[in-house]
Amino acid sequence: MYIIQDVRLRLVLCALLLSTLGGACANPLARQYEYDEQTYLEVDGSATITIAASFPALVALRGLPLDPASDARESADDVRRVFEDAGCTVERVNRPWRRAGRRFVQVRLGVADITQAGACGALAWSAYDFARTETRLTYSQTVFESARVMPDDPGWTGDELVAFKLHLPSRVLFHNVRRLADNAPGEVERGNILTWEQRFDDRLNGVPVVMRVETDPDSILHQTMFLFVGAFLAAVAVLAAAIWLVVRRGRSRLRELGR
Repeated sequence: MYIIQDVRLRLVLCALLLSTLGGACANPLARQYEYDEQTYLEVDGSATITIAASFPALVALRGLPLDPASDARESADDVRRVFEDAGCTVERVNRPWRRAGRRFVQVRLGVADITQAGACGALAWSAYDFARTETRLTYSQTVFESARVMPDDPGWTGDELVAFKLHLPSRVLFHNVRRLADNAPGEVERGNILTWEQRFDDRLNGVPVVMRVETDPDSILHQTMFLFVGAFLAAVAVLAAAIWLVVRRGRSRLRELGR
């Protein structure tokens, strides 16, 4: 009995170790951003925008009235009030966490019309454009000047990065992403994700970020559901045909036996 329990314990420990190593090795070059703005765009022009940033970055880049100190006591509710006071529709604020001696927070915003996203003060540094035709969706966003409110002793090293990520609802037909390291053309991640990176100092100094994308007009989810339903109906048709054939052969066999 004790041997069995010992073996089970070892198996559990090995599984946990493999899981930990797998998570660590899955993306060893994962980027960490001082400010990360992710837009989840829908085919109707609505969007969910998630901002994950340090408190000093939110002060410096967006001029939000937050305490950038590493020992500040501002809670998720305090952050929510700051964003709501800026005219944003806040869906969720995660509990702040700490990295590199700075406090970070993630805020999820709802936007009914992406072209009006600038009504939220936290997003007002961008100009948005969205258009849809029968053949494609066209989206563009240009990020202009930052607030340039430098907090006292933010603890930055000069290597910090900013990212603007776009999660698209359809297959990408065109984009203008360039890699930060060598300015070579960037790639589409996971089929529908694009990332524009910028050095934090450049963003602080207002160097524009220009994003241009064209996609199919239909949602990937709708296309997938259409294929799934089509495959399901085809399978049902094959099954019905097989049943009909078996029944027909059975009747023919019965008639032969009855003669």
